[in-house]
Amino acid sequence: MEAVIKEITEKVKNEHKLVEALITEIHKVIVGQEYLIERLLISILANGHVLIEGLPGLAKTKSVHTLAQAIDTKFQRIQFTPDLLPADLIGTLVYNPKDGNFTTKKGPIFSNIILADEINRAPSKVQSALLEAMQERQVTIGENTYKLEEPFLVLATQNPIEQEGTYPLPEAQVDRFMLKLNVTYPNKREEKLILEKVTKSDEIDVNAVINPKDILRLRGLVNDIYIDEKIKDYILDIVFATRNPELYKLEELKNLISVGGSPRASIMLTKASKAHAFLKGRAYVTPEDVKQIGLDVLRHRILITYEAEAEDMTSEDIVKKIFDQIEVP
Repeated sequence: MEAVIKEITEKVKNEHKLVEALITEIHKVIVGQEYLIERLLISILANGHVLIEGLPGLAKTKSVHTLAQAIDTKFQRIQFTPDLLPADLIGTLVYNPKDGNFTTKKGPIFSNIILADEINRAPSKVQSALLEAMQERQVTIGENTYKLEEPFLVLATQNPIEQEGTYPLPEAQVDRFMLKLNVTYPNKREEKLILEKVTKSDEIDVNAVINPKDILRLRGLVNDIYIDEKIKDYILDIVFATRNPELYKLEELKNLISVGGSPRASIMLTKASKAHAFLKGRAYVTPEDVKQIGLDVLRHRILITYEAEAEDMTSEDIVKKIFDQIEVP
């Protein structure tokens, strides 16, 4: 086993330079936001979609757009609005009166990186069309089904639910996002740097330093990252504690959780932990990797009860309590 880990370590060391180059390009434009950038990279490496929540003006859209510029691939920004139709997203059949045939006009979803901006402003029919693309990596137009090119990644931004004109996303769709990120304000030093950078008239050129073949190769390497049986059991204990907290001496949470994490939560937490280990230059997963990424994987997969809301408890509070209770291997 040591020989295998040593071999993977060498590969990680060699391939990590690509990720470093990608981060350098992104930071040409984006000041700070290390948390957001690291999570976006984890989503690319682990082949998972990301939901980014935060108030307007926090560089959510800018970060995703800059990331797409640094990758030599097809990119589409789709602005979600209340009047958006499924055809505006996936495409439609166009009738030709000359020959009486229908031809397929593909929509903007046929790209590699999709920025779904303000996703929670669109109606349910649009969300259903996006759901098929996210889960099945395919789109159905008329009677035909079309496979989407790999890599295919949806990076969605949403405004807080309390804002006017927003609608909660369907639970099934939210569960398809590997990570849900909460973006906060920059600190004073970072905001001063943002002021200095933005008020200059010069446009900053972002170079493409990585291509789709590189991404697929890196994903294969991330899949090979070693994860010990004890770490697997640790992940399962965390997820099972969201379903049956009383079995893990967390009786106080029993009436606060209405729905716990599904098996998809275990899968996503494992994949994201491997990607996190890779970003840190390691060929194996540690409990710290699981802890670092756990909140982003689980915060949107736990539904709380009215009792929890009455006690001002959030899903994040519950996840933190679970991590504090579950014994670290």
